Amino acid sequence: MKKHRPYYFILLLVIIFLGIMSRKTDLIPLSTGDFLYAVMMYVFIRILMIDKKGIQIIITSLLICYGIEFSQLYHANWIDELRNTLLGKYTLGQGFLWTDILAYTMGILLAFGIERIVLKRKF
Repeated sequence: MKKHRPYYFILLLVIIFLGIMSRKTDLIPLSTGDFLYAVMMYVFIRILMIDKKGIQIIITSLLICYGIEFSQLYHANWIDELRNTLLGKYTLGQGFLWTDILAYTMGILLAFGIERIVLKRKF
């Protein structure tokens, strides 16, 4: 599985690009960016934990995404200032939404499903 790491990295870069582009146009719903954020998180965790089982990647990715989303309920000057930067906005988000939780869940589950299909057919 370690031989797949470069492919995951390329995929990660593509997903990041698509996620940023999804925020640049009003034609794409905001939840698409959150969906792609979750897919990106799944791929990133897969790169870090390449030999782990899919369920471990799913749980880790969901916990990180949910943790970041719920952290948006916390407001202190230092974290709000961080959220006002470009990197902070893209990484930590701006405000809590239940629909983001749904988008994260769907994104991670779809990423897992596609990974299973591709790996069974190709590798």
